[in-house]
Amino acid sequence: MLLFRSEEHVRAWYQRRAMPMGATLTLKQQWDLARIWYADRLSLDWRRRTHQEAQDILESLGLIGEFWRLVD
Repeated sequence: MLLFRSEEHVRAWYQRRAMPMGATLTLKQQWDLARIWYADRLSLDWRRRTHQEAQDILESLGLIGEFWRLVD
């Protein structure tokens, strides 16, 4: 994971390395994803999420598009 101060800095980082730009998320999206994803991990009745449940979490955070697609 790399942290950047702006989209401009992200684009410049990729350009300097002649790489296609990957998916990005805001710090708030990252925090919300971690908070939601791991909220129940210590629960005795924890179970792995289905692909659809995981997809629903990503979409609820605005993480959409080909990179974030887990299910069709």
